[in-house]
Amino acid sequence: MKKYVIGIDVGGTNVRLGLVGPAGNVAARLSFSTQNFSATPEKLTTAICEAAGALLRQERVPRTRLAGAGIGLPGLVDVNKGIVRILPNIPGWKDVPLGKTMEKSLGMPVRVENDVNMITLGESKFGAGKGFRDMICMTLGTGVGAGLVLNGEIYRGPGFAAGEIGHVPLNEEGPECGCGGWGCFERYVGHQQLQKAAAGFFGKPEISLEQVYHKAVEGKKKALKFWDMVGEKVGNGLVGPVNILNPEAVIIGGGVSRSFVFLEPAIVRTLRRRAMRTQAEMVRIIKAQLDDDAGIIGARVLLQS
Repeated sequence: MKKYVIGIDVGGTNVRLGLVGPAGNVAARLSFSTQNFSATPEKLTTAICEAAGALLRQERVPRTRLAGAGIGLPGLVDVNKGIVRILPNIPGWKDVPLGKTMEKSLGMPVRVENDVNMITLGESKFGAGKGFRDMICMTLGTGVGAGLVLNGEIYRGPGFAAGEIGHVPLNEEGPECGCGGWGCFERYVGHQQLQKAAAGFFGKPEISLEQVYHKAVEGKKKALKFWDMVGEKVGNGLVGPVNILNPEAVIIGGGVSRSFVFLEPAIVRTLRRRAMRTQAEMVRIIKAQLDDDAGIIGARVLLQS
């Protein structure tokens, strides 16, 4: 029986690998710094394949017990061809045939996917999205991304670029965005923007979002007010997607989701006030469950699809 899948989550800072069982359980983990090997696609690919081999040796798992490997990357991926079209935050990646290269090196099937779609697959099958056939899985972190599950299937779009919720414009005018647009959702709730907002709100340039979170846990009114304001911004950004897609649920993950308990009331309140009645009443706002393992676990779902 092909018991395991190797799940690989490539980020701008770290690469995380996991040995994933049939129930979505991560039997073993390994990670290394992306930056040590990011000079060229070849270096990073070699490091990933070596780490996968090390993980198998560490756990004494023969390759005959593996169904394959799934790898999620932060950029545009042609899932059908296994080609990484571009990784905006890791230089040198343009039209890299990663799937074929890794299959040759590892001697097993390899599926390549966008990282947020991998997270969405993991959450939809084994996490907070279980039981929903139509959902948005949104990550709030350095940027804002989303994966879409429509009628029980991941929706990528014909150009494999669907789900760019962070680049939905919220204003006709607004701050310029790295995507080439302006006034984008991401430019109001991305980590850097929230950090600046917190510094201004508290009058402390050095304050971190983690410190604001802890202040809210302690019940500090100003911190609670800050997260309420952030939740309203998130809710505003979700009105359009919720109206268009009529999802059963919005799953929220990423670093900022640590403050979900403080964000949720304002998100729900804003949707109830601004979204259309049917969509607003149907949608549930839920915190992601799988945390940093979501992308790794998503490989199990990807290999089965």
